[in-house]
Amino acid sequence: MHRPPLRQRGFTLIEVLVAVLVFGLIATAASEVASNYIGTFERVRDRTMATWIAENEVAQLRLQSDLPQVSEETDDLDYANRHWQVETVVSGTQDENVRRIEVTVFLAPEDSEKRQLSSMTGFIGDY
Repeated sequence: MHRPPLRQRGFTLIEVLVAVLVFGLIATAASEVASNYIGTFERVRDRTMATWIAENEVAQLRLQSDLPQVSEETDDLDYANRHWQVETVVSGTQDENVRRIEVTVFLAPEDSEKRQLSSMTGFIGDY
């Protein structure tokens, strides 16, 4: 009894190469999406932290018992494992019992120039 030869089953080299190419394209696209997501997350995190720092600075000035003096100052701050620079400008207004406060927060990494991430303006009155 003679059996017909069995056909070999499996993938050809061309099919394997096409599958590897498709997988490579999908992996590259997924990597790009993940990279964009991480970059966006870092920017949102930094802006959120900078806003909190600015709000805290304004709140501290409002909690003082006396009206702050007209001045400009720059402070360095380490917060959330980052190095920040906080510029606070207190200026007078037409009303001598009211001060304008401008707080600008910069992220100041050692390897690049500082970037402004948040700016807040407020008023404090002594009435």
